Amino acid sequence: MSDLIIFDTSVLVDELRTGRHRQRIASVDGLVRTSSVVLAELGRGIGRPAERWFWQDLAANLPIFTPTEMNWLESGEILANMHADHGFTPGKLRDLHFDVLIALTARSHGARLITTNRKDFELIARYRKFHLEVW
Repeated sequence: MSDLIIFDTSVLVDELRTGRHRQRIASVDGLVRTSSVVLAELGRGIGRPAERWFWQDLAANLPIFTPTEMNWLESGEILANMHADHGFTPGKLRDLHFDVLIALTARSHGARLITTNRKDFELIARYRKFHLEVW
């Protein structure tokens, strides 16, 4: 059985704006899925028609994984622990929340999460292990 793969928003935004990941994305070994959280982040940043087309194509052509109720509850626990351990501001915790949800969703499905956001996702992995690949 092939691995399941979820691309984080950071990879998709880089690809959309610069094309720098095109070859790596095309050669990735596994079944690509997307996250409803990634789609929400992409949708929030749409500015150009090409970006809207890219977003619509992802939503229409890839199976979408969505955080479960347990993922949401667990994300709050992780963020509370991060706050206690690191003293993060409410703004930083808000910034991390979607990344935590993406990681937990990937973890729930046994998917490999591919990101360029090393700092935040390696931090999250200290609280919950998941299959992470950083480009």
